[in-house]
Amino acid sequence: MKEIRIHGRGGQGAVTTSEIIVYAAVEDGKYGACFPYFGFEKKGGPVSAFVRIDEKKIREKNQVYNPNCVMVIDPTLLKSVDVFVGAKEDSILVINTKSIEDIDIPENITKVAYVDANTASMEIFGRLLPNTVVLGAFVKATNWVSFDKVSEKTQAIWGPKNQEALDYGYNNVVIVDVNGGEKRD
Repeated sequence: MKEIRIHGRGGQGAVTTSEIIVYAAVEDGKYGACFPYFGFEKKGGPVSAFVRIDEKKIREKNQVYNPNCVMVIDPTLLKSVDVFVGAKEDSILVINTKSIEDIDIPENITKVAYVDANTASMEIFGRLLPNTVVLGAFVKATNWVSFDKVSEKTQAIWGPKNQEALDYGYNNVVIVDVNGGEKRD
């Protein structure tokens, strides 16, 4: 089973992003489950969404405590939330950032996929909507769901403009093996 924990802020689309991943997994013939965690935060407060993907039925209905992948839509959360807590060995970090040089990445994260989703979303939408760009980076970095199914659902929910953002994330993500520092396409 692949477990994903998505970190964002209220209003950034973390929950809908999790739903799109599950939709794509199910359309790909897998099983998927997702749910959010809000607490009492208002718009702009920290939000987590949890996703599970598997080849067999998923019975777990609890939070993802030991993710295979951590997605960070808002990089400012690194200062206030321990996004890496519980990450499994050989985990993947997918993050909205220009560079990973100043990020203290724990040893259990072995692959980092990063994309400057803030700049891209400002160019595409004229405002900060980084989640679709990060979603594109996730699809490319993990290959756990098909790009076509993610694209289909993204357009159905958010409209055709988001296809540009999804494409940007998929085509511009930088994927690095943090142990060897080798870039991959």
